[in-house]
Amino acid sequence: MTFQTHLHKKIIATPLGDMLLAASVSGLAGAWFVQGQKHMPDTALMESWPIAKKTDLMQVILDKASQQLIDYFAGKLKVFDLPFDLSSGTAFQQSVWHEINKVSCGKTNTYGAICHAIQKPAAARAVGAAVGKNPISIIIPCHRIVGSTGALTGYAGGLDRKMALLELEGISSAQQQIF
Repeated sequence: MTFQTHLHKKIIATPLGDMLLAASVSGLAGAWFVQGQKHMPDTALMESWPIAKKTDLMQVILDKASQQLIDYFAGKLKVFDLPFDLSSGTAFQQSVWHEINKVSCGKTNTYGAICHAIQKPAAARAVGAAVGKNPISIIIPCHRIVGSTGALTGYAGGLDRKMALLELEGISSAQQQIF
């Protein structure tokens, strides 16, 4: 994944830990947990991103993302409404992320179903890798993707967070299997 050097950033507190949000003029480009997150951009690159100024379009996007995350964690928001900048990913990764974004709050889908939806039925490993590298955690809901048996097979932000997010959305731990 290749992230732009001209992103602006903001850090917000969430019940599951601080998150780093990044945006370009095109939209939200990243949402990562500051601690315990896999597949983040290079540290030096992230440190080079400036904090957005109040008058920047990027600050408007970051503020909207922040408010929507606050509302999501408060149980007031089920559907995020934000522009995305997914240019850090390949065309294949972007197709997976767009498909993941179709999974409704309170529902799950499988890696296999994503493979079929993007017309790549034999690409389970590649789809799994793309899901894991989703740069916009929670908002593009990769936590809603589970194994074919319903097993929680991984989450770049940690399985404990994946379970917490699914429980927040009304999917009880009794419905989840961890592998």
